[in-house]
Amino acid sequence: MTASHLVHHLGVFASDFAASESFYTNALAALDVRAGYRTETIAEYWIPEHDAPSLSLETARTSAEVTRGLHLAFEAADRAAVDAFHQAAVRAGGSSRHEPRHWPEYGAYAAFVNDPDGNNIEALVKEADVS
Repeated sequence: MTASHLVHHLGVFASDFAASESFYTNALAALDVRAGYRTETIAEYWIPEHDAPSLSLETARTSAEVTRGLHLAFEAADRAAVDAFHQAAVRAGGSSRHEPRHWPEYGAYAAFVNDPDGNNIEALVKEADVS
């Protein structure tokens, strides 16, 4: 049996589901990631026609369950998608950690934002060092 992905899915537990759902829905749409399943307390995000890897956003039942301190990076198709991700994430209630730029030490063009619970969410496209 051959694995095609390192991670199948990841769960993020939000203190304010509505705020986090708005953030992730808007930010991830810029990367062509959509909510494929949704209830009042759960949203599952994946690329259309590929249900894995996926992100599960859920309402935390207690404050101790809230996901904090996570760094999660999403692959983007190109620099324009990274830029769109950053803009959409900030418009949807996220706060910018690092505006889009080339990071030569990682060989990537990337942007970083905080989600409503302070998690570090990144979009990046790998590229040669063109600094």
